[in-house]
Amino acid sequence: MISDRLAGEPSSFHQEFEALSVSKRLVRSVSQKLRKKNRQVEGEDEEKAKGISLSCLTFYGRGGGCKVGADTTEEFRDPSGRRRSSASEEGKGYKTICSTEQTGVDCFSYGVKERFWKRNGRKYSELEVLSCNSRMHLSLPDDILEMCLVRLPLTSLMNARLVCKKWRYLTTTARFMRMRREGLHQTPWLFLFGIVKDGCCSGEIHALDISLDQWHRVNADILKGRFLFSVTSVDDDVYVVGGCSSLTNFGRVDRGSFKTHKGVLVFSPLTKSWHKIASMKYARSAPILGVTEVSADCQSLIRNQQNWQDMGYPRSRAGRASEVYEDPHRLSLRRQFRNTFSDSEISLLPNRNPSNVRQKSDNSNLKNRRRFLLIAIGGHGSWDEPLDSGEIYDSFSNKWIEIPMLPLDFGVVCSGVVCNGMFYVYSESDKLAGYDIENGFWVGLQTTPSPPRVHEYYPKLVSCNGRMFMLLVSWCEGDGQIGRRNKAVRKLWELDLLYLSWTEVSIHPDAPMDWTAAFVADRNLIFGVEMFKIFGQVLDFLTVCDVSDPKMNWSHISRNHMAHEMDASSCMTKSMAVLHL
Repeated sequence: MISDRLAGEPSSFHQEFEALSVSKRLVRSVSQKLRKKNRQVEGEDEEKAKGISLSCLTFYGRGGGCKVGADTTEEFRDPSGRRRSSASEEGKGYKTICSTEQTGVDCFSYGVKERFWKRNGRKYSELEVLSCNSRMHLSLPDDILEMCLVRLPLTSLMNARLVCKKWRYLTTTARFMRMRREGLHQTPWLFLFGIVKDGCCSGEIHALDISLDQWHRVNADILKGRFLFSVTSVDDDVYVVGGCSSLTNFGRVDRGSFKTHKGVLVFSPLTKSWHKIASMKYARSAPILGVTEVSADCQSLIRNQQNWQDMGYPRSRAGRASEVYEDPHRLSLRRQFRNTFSDSEISLLPNRNPSNVRQKSDNSNLKNRRRFLLIAIGGHGSWDEPLDSGEIYDSFSNKWIEIPMLPLDFGVVCSGVVCNGMFYVYSESDKLAGYDIENGFWVGLQTTPSPPRVHEYYPKLVSCNGRMFMLLVSWCEGDGQIGRRNKAVRKLWELDLLYLSWTEVSIHPDAPMDWTAAFVADRNLIFGVEMFKIFGQVLDFLTVCDVSDPKMNWSHISRNHMAHEMDASSCMTKSMAVLHL
C-alpha cells in the first residue's frame, strides 16, 4: 500500500504542478491585458489633447494586405460589439499585424502614412481656424459689426436680426438708422396700401423690392376696416392720414354708414412697428398730402401760421356744409382760449431754473433731429362733403395748425405736391394754385396753355429734383368722344416754373385702363401703378420713368402680378408710397 501511494504521488504532483502553471499563465495574461489597457487610456488622452483620435483604428491583414477598421463600440456603447479575442480572430482567418502598444503607423503602405496625417492635420487646422473665428467674433467691436450690418439688403438685415439680441439691438438704434439713411446701400421699395379682399379691408401691405423683383406681404392689423386714407413717405417712415371705416359692416367698404377719421399713424418698415402722432383738427378721407423739410431753428413758419389762426377769419363755405355741423358747441374755440389762458398764466409766474434748464435741453435735442412739415388739404369731411380747408403738422411740436383756405371758386382739389418750398394743388376745374409755406398764403397761378385732358380721369402732380410734372389722360387726335380714330393715352407734362407754361415730355406706353392710377415720385424716378379688372380678374401693372434721361421712356418694373387675389374695389382704395431702405 505504501508502494502504491508512492507510485501514485508522482502523478498527483504533476497534476497539481500543471494546474499551478495554468494559473500563472492566466495571471500573466490578465496582467498583460491590464497593462495594455492602461497604455491605451494614456494614448487616448494624449491624442485628445492634440485634437486627433487614432486609438479607434485596428489593423488586420489577409494575404499580406492591410485592413483599417474603426472600433466605435466604446463610443456608441454597443454591447454586442465586444472586443474580439485573438482566438476568435484567428478562427475567422484574420491575422494581427501589429499590437496596440506599437505606434500603428508602420503597417501603412507606401504613401498612405503621409496622406493620413495630411488629412487629419488639415482637420486640426480647420478646428483651430473655427476657434479663432469664434474668439474674434466674441471680441469684434460694435463699430465694425455696424459697418458690416449696414451694408446688408433689407431682407438680409431682417434675417440678421434673428441671430441674437445683440444684433437686433445694434440694427434698431437711431445711430444705425442714420448710418443706413446716409449711406449708399439703400434700394427702392414700393409699398401698396388699401388692399380689399372678399369685400373687407384686409389691412395687408404689399411691398415690392424693386432691385430683386420680389413681393413681400406685411400684416397690418391696425389698418383693418380702414379705407380711403392717404399715405406719404418721410425719410424711412410711411404716414397714414385720415380715412373711413364702416359703422354697420365693420371691415367692409361701405359708404352708406361710415365714420371719418382724423387720426394719423406712422409705419416704420425697418422695425415693422406702428405708432400714433397728434390727430388732425378735422376728420378727412382721401386728403391731399405734401411733405417738406425745414431747418431745425426755423421759427417763422409756425409763427406765421399761428398769427393767421389767431386772427380768426370766418370759415365761409358757399354751397357746402356749414361750420355749425362740424363744431356745434365751439369746443375747438374753448380749447384754444383755455390753452391761451394757461400759457399766459404760466408766463406770469416767476422764472424757475429747472424749467429753463429743461427747455434748453429740449432745444438741444431738437437741433439733432430732422424737422419736416406735413400738409393735409382737401378731401371729404364727416358728412362726405368736399373740404377746401387745410392744416399743417410740425414734427417738432407734434401739433396741427390750420392754414388759410383755398382761393375762392378754386374747386375741389384732386392732386397736390411740394416743389421748391411751394405746395402746388390742382383742382377738378383745371385751376392751379400754390401755397407759400414760409409766408403762409395762397397764390393763384395762370398757366398757358392748359393741357387738354379727359375729365373722367383725375390728373396727378409729382415733383422730381425741383421739377414739377403732371400726368393726365388726353386724346391723341382732337377732342371728342371715343371713336374708331380717337385713342386715349396718358401723357406726362412738365411745368416751367418761371414762365408757367406746360410742355409735353413723354407718353405712357399702356392704355389708361385705371381711372384712379397712382403715381409717386422719388428722387429722379416716377413710379406708377395701375390696377383694373378684366375677364373677372384684377391685374396690376407697375411702371417707372427716369426724368434725368433726355428720352424719358417708361419701362415696366415687375411682371409678377400680385393683384389676382384682390377685389375690384382695391382699384379705388389703393395708395402707394416709395422708400429707399
